[in-house]
Amino acid sequence: MNRYLINLSYIGTRFRGIQRKIDKTIGQFKDPHTVQGVIEEALLKLRPVNEPLLKLSSRTDTGVHALHNTVHVDLQRPNGKPYDTHRITTTLNRAFEKEAQSLRILSTVHVPHTFHARLCAKSRTYLYRLAVLKRKYACDSTRQHPHSRFIPIEEHDRCYFLGHSQFDIVTFATVAKMFEGMHDFRTFMAVAKGNPRQQEAMHSLRRIDQITVERGQSMTAVFNSEQTEQFYDFWDVRIRGRSFLYRQVRRMVGAWVAAAEGRIDERDIYRMLTVPSQNSWCSNVFVAPAYALYLCHVEYDPNDITFPSAEPESYHDQLSGTIA
Repeated sequence: MNRYLINLSYIGTRFRGIQRKIDKTIGQFKDPHTVQGVIEEALLKLRPVNEPLLKLSSRTDTGVHALHNTVHVDLQRPNGKPYDTHRITTTLNRAFEKEAQSLRILSTVHVPHTFHARLCAKSRTYLYRLAVLKRKYACDSTRQHPHSRFIPIEEHDRCYFLGHSQFDIVTFATVAKMFEGMHDFRTFMAVAKGNPRQQEAMHSLRRIDQITVERGQSMTAVFNSEQTEQFYDFWDVRIRGRSFLYRQVRRMVGAWVAAAEGRIDERDIYRMLTVPSQNSWCSNVFVAPAYALYLCHVEYDPNDITFPSAEPESYHDQLSGTIA
């Protein structure tokens, strides 16, 4: 049995999240509507002796995208030898293309049995994309409504479009910076459906290493780019930390947007952050939509993914080497 780290990317629009759902009533393990289910089904094309079972590094919800996520899997080849990692990558990508799946394997790495995709992760970086209607158009009430203003079709389900006339990016960035460091994020943790005791069972203390708010750019084609840039300012919000609670990033961004639009103020943000409780959540704060959230990078120590006798190679080199 050999263990493999699989680096992958996907558009989450048509997936019901990354984690496979199990129908306990019939013992059904296959799930073609999740990233995990699709990959496990494709791995069967390698004809391993064992049933492939992925271990996830990071769970993403329905509609959330990934530029880089990771999983690991143990596979036993019939002859006992390790699989060629390039063969794993190409076999999976060929299967995804045939099934028209918005899923791509970036690279596969043969790793020691001591490696674990989730437990060995040193940090995770998320990107949240905003498109803010420029002030001169936001002041026009006829253009504020999402059904009446121009939104480029290329950005559909890829970016959060905002048209509030009072939106202030400086306020957004200021309150976002308050979240760096170690905090109890209980206020910003959602409780999964069917698991009302999750909040009691989970430890809500987390550390956010860095939050940045920088100018972004649209992903529009040349025919739409001029009109898009005329109407919108794009902003990239990057959030890096070792681990995050269920829907924590989306709830934080929702609070920052509410502050930027003047629906709450900095004192409300401070109270939500320093008085950790579901009761501290402001009723006029809306959770930011999933479709504008991207998992950008899962980072590992190179020593965790190389065998002791092998010359250490940077994780970035192993990831990019297969892509090149």
